[in-house]
Amino acid sequence: MDHHFSRRSFLKKSILTGGAMAFASSSFADVIMARPNERVNLAAVGIGNRAAEILLEFHKTGLCNIVALCDVDMGAKHTLGILEKFPDVPRFQDFRQMFDKMGNQIDAVSVGVPDFSHFPITMMALDLGKHVYVEKPMARTFLEVELMMQKAKKNPKLATQMGNQGHSEANYFQFKAWKEAGIIKDVTKIVGHMNSPRRWHGWDVNIKNFPKTEEIPNSLDWDLWQMHTMGHNYNKDFINGQWRCWFDFGMGALGDWGAHILDTAHEFLELGLPTEVSAEKLAGHNSFFFPMSSTIRFSFPKRKKMPALDIMWHDGVDNLPPIPEGYGVSGLDPNIPPPSTGKLEPVKLNPGKIIYSKDLTFKGGSHASTLSIIPEDKAKDMASRLPEVPASPSNHFANFLKACKGQEKTRSPFDIAGPLSQVFCLGVIAQRLNTKIVFDPLKKEIVNDKFANGLLIGPPPKKGWEQYFVV
Repeated sequence: MDHHFSRRSFLKKSILTGGAMAFASSSFADVIMARPNERVNLAAVGIGNRAAEILLEFHKTGLCNIVALCDVDMGAKHTLGILEKFPDVPRFQDFRQMFDKMGNQIDAVSVGVPDFSHFPITMMALDLGKHVYVEKPMARTFLEVELMMQKAKKNPKLATQMGNQGHSEANYFQFKAWKEAGIIKDVTKIVGHMNSPRRWHGWDVNIKNFPKTEEIPNSLDWDLWQMHTMGHNYNKDFINGQWRCWFDFGMGALGDWGAHILDTAHEFLELGLPTEVSAEKLAGHNSFFFPMSSTIRFSFPKRKKMPALDIMWHDGVDNLPPIPEGYGVSGLDPNIPPPSTGKLEPVKLNPGKIIYSKDLTFKGGSHASTLSIIPEDKAKDMASRLPEVPASPSNHFANFLKACKGQEKTRSPFDIAGPLSQVFCLGVIAQRLNTKIVFDPLKKEIVNDKFANGLLIGPPPKKGWEQYFVV
């Protein structure tokens, strides 16, 4: 069979038919809505590191019962805290067995695992009629995000939420209020910046192979850890957050921080998908892991009465964006978790964004950080005209659980978080190939580069994992 043809026809069938899927439709289980006065029965897939923090946040709301715990490395050091806190909750290593044994006792699932493994767990959960909270970015490939959106759309009674928690805090409500009041308008450029050290900084960019094979820890199911991806030999630099470094598993600084920095602008300026994505400057580009620094340009066309807009993304410690006059200091918001390098280092500019519109310039941080108008004298002029910003009725975790009970709508559902995640997928393709891609947002196709277009899908799934690609 012609490999190119089969890939292309797969993409066409799955994405390009305007949502009319050419796959056999899999049946949905009935959605059991948790009644308003009852707690949501929540299962956690992933219970260490960031997933542990998410689970504790859910528990803190008082709106859920933790009914199942699942992790491919059950018994590893980083899972012990959760196991001690919930000693009587059933434990599983394989999410498929968890659903098989306990499916009818689970209302909702929290998915806190590496980017590449969000997809099969989420697809299975939605198929079984479970509400899903999934960490950001939604998935690693454009196709996976597309199928997750389509699966959620097929069952609109299910609550979906991507874990960019700032989307339920001050930054969200301020951006919305300022946009509606006409304070934020005619935006032509946004600069996103993440210049803290990353995990792969200091690695050898001249590597010729993946790192050498090491002995697999006894507690880890390495084959299951890889899910539907094709065989890598075990090395400690693939697991526990190190997966973020590799093109095969993670999304680099852009996928990690973009959803916390660009999410409100993407939603409220109705950006959708770009028409061009260009790797303007990459330092230390190689075939295996993310560059030492990247400058990526995303070009978005005119929308309704809004002008065309470019997002410039800057990451890397020596790759600061140009700072406008009157910027002032870059204060670190105490609510922002420190970058996950394992060490705290001072940075010249904290993660955030600069928004340029026809009349005003705004600076903002990441996550829940609010925008301010710069320079300061301009901010003082505007102070009396700024609208009141409502307080958040619920944090991101309570918002999801209340949506499971039919009391609220999620603020970062797949139909909003999906296109945002796909923007990052396109950025990573431009980074990986060190190129400029021209994208057709209607056909959802890269039109100037066959290799890049193939990366929208990625490699075919490992045998036994094909069923998750069915909507």
